[in-house]
Parts: sequence; C-alpha cells; structure tokens
Amino acid sequence: MKVLHVFKTYYPDTYGGIEEVIYQLATHSAQYGIQAEVFTVSKNVSVPADDMYDGHRVHRVKQDFEFASTTFSLSAFRQFRKVARDFDVIHYHFPWPVMDLLHFSGGHGKPSVVTYHSDIIKQKFLLQLYKPVQQRFLKSVQAIVATSPNYAKSSAVLREFPNKLSTIPIGIAPVALTDEIWERIRHWEKVLAGPFFLFIGALRYYKGLDTLVEAAAKVSYPIVIAGAGSEEVRLKEAVQKKGLSNVMFVGPVSENDKYALLYLSYCFVFPSFTRTEAYGIVLVEASMYGKPMITCEIGTGTTYINQDKETGIVVPPQDPDAFASAMEQLWNAPELARQYGHHAQQRYERYYTAERMMQRYAELYKKCLDAGFAAF
Repeated sequence: MKVLHVFKTYYPDTYGGIEEVIYQLATHSAQYGIQAEVFTVSKNVSVPADDMYDGHRVHRVKQDFEFASTTFSLSAFRQFRKVARDFDVIHYHFPWPVMDLLHFSGGHGKPSVVTYHSDIIKQKFLLQLYKPVQQRFLKSVQAIVATSPNYAKSSAVLREFPNKLSTIPIGIAPVALTDEIWERIRHWEKVLAGPFFLFIGALRYYKGLDTLVEAAAKVSYPIVIAGAGSEEVRLKEAVQKKGLSNVMFVGPVSENDKYALLYLSYCFVFPSFTRTEAYGIVLVEASMYGKPMITCEIGTGTTYINQDKETGIVVPPQDPDAFASAMEQLWNAPELARQYGHHAQQRYERYYTAERMMQRYAELYKKCLDAGFAAF
C-alpha cells in the first residue's frame, strides 16, 4: 500500500507538532507494508523536487507566497495531480486551506483520510469565507481522525461528522538515553542544581506563560523555561520587573538537551490557555520519561494526555493562584509526584507510542480501501 501525506510544510524546513506526526507515521509505516511519502510546499526549492528524508521520499513544490499562515504554490496543483495518481490512499493533515483545493482539482479518485489537528482559531473573518470549502472538503473524504476524544467532543466542526469520525491519539517512538543525551544530562546537572519545574515549547501568546510567570511570583521553586518565540522579550522583562530569581530562560534547545531536561525535571508545566494548543506532543514526551504534569483545562488533547489526579493536576486556564497551588502541592508531596509520573509513563506505553498510532492508521487505511467502507 502507498500512502501520500499532504501538508503545507515539512522537515527540515520547519519543525512543529504536525510535522512530527507525519514524520512518526512515515518512519513507522514499512513494518505494516506501507510505503509512505510526503507532499509539501517549500521556500527552499525553485522547481518541484524530490528528496529522501530519513528513509522516506518527500515531494516538494515551490512556495510562491504566504498569507494568513497559509502557504500558496501555483505549481502545487499540477504536481499534486501527477504525484497523487501513484498512491492508494491520500492522507491530508488539516488545517491547510490550499489542501482542500488540491483535493478537488487533483481528480485522483483515491480514498482520502484527514487528520484534523486543530480548528482554525485566529483567522475568524477569513474562516467565514473558507467555511463552505471546508465543509465540502470534509464531506468528500472517507475518514476524519481527531487526535483526542476531548477534541472530538469540543470541536463544533467535528461534531458534524459523527459517522466518519474516529480518534487516534498522536504517538511518538521511545527515546533511549544515548551517550549524547547522558552528556547533556551531566551538563545540565551542573547548571541546574536540584529539582525544577520545566516548560519546553515556543514562546507564543497561547502558551500561557504569563500565568506561569505570575505563579512563579507566588512560589520559590525553580522554574526552567526552554524555547524561543515572539513573547520572549516581553516575558523576560516581566520576570525582571518582578525581581524573580527562581525563573531561568535557557533559550532554544537541541533534541538531546530537550530529553536531558525532561529526564532531570521534577514536573512538567504547560499553561496553554486557548484551543490553539490542540494536543501538546511535548506532554507525550514528558509522559515517556515518567514526569507528573500541570496543565489547564481547555477542552483539547492536553487533558487527555494529562489526566487530573492520575498523571498530574489540571487547573483552570489563566489562573495563577491555581497554578501556583498545583506546583506547591506536587513539590511538597514527592511520593504523589512520583505516583503521577508512574501513571503518566503507563499511559504513554498504552496509548501514545508511535507503533500504536501507526497500527491504528494502518487499520483505517485498510478500511478506506475496502469496498464496504461506507458501512464503517
């Protein structure tokens, strides 16, 4: 079986949650007899080009421009028609409005799966113009996948398609502690003396880091913030203005540094407060290393991964008092923190491995190819 993944960008041009999902699926397909390839837009090609990325082929077309977080490519339409005809299943990763047009203009007639990663949140006005196309696109595909039951229930769009909707949580492959990671662990042990709360991610508005900074002013526990982004300068100024000595910004980190910090951390904190945070793969990574978590209830995958009073604590969004209280509770109860972390690791092994995710997608692809899929 040949499956073509379609999204607006891909490694190594950009790094993000959807790119990671595609990567995990592409690199775990072969064991299920599936040849996975990727179709994407790139700033780094002048003409359509194919290359190999960690064992799978990537079809790249030239990006002409970008508007409202959407990449556009005129050559994509011709090239997609050419490429798609050689595949058995087309796997779209939503949202990317141009992808809908590719689907309709491609004329490939192949079974199609959509992984619905997120509602469109920011572009409210443009969404009203796009909605008719979105509805037609989602009606035309054979299967729609939500990444968590929480998102399936809370998305008004997904509730319109109960008969073709299923849930497959995002999973990642286990990461062993290599010699390179151990080297970084030893480095961070020298830099960070003792236990600490850890945030890793892009420093963007929806990550809720204002809440974390406000909570930091109410407690004395060490907090490490790893990442970069548009909010970095403002957050650093807020920390400085409050005179907080317990908050450390360590900037963007490598993959090895990320895993070293996760391994060393006492608890992982993730104060995202809008539905833009649809899942939070880093929570899966924290679970993999057996870390308790503190997250906010926003009706998305964050609280499917972090189950309140099982794998950590869930608090209301944008509530620094509640966030600080959760930190205090876990800091003062190390046995409870260890118990939550153990449960988190168990949930990772049960639900969030790349192998488990790929197995369920392989089953779904097979159903899509089955003539009786309409009954499914």
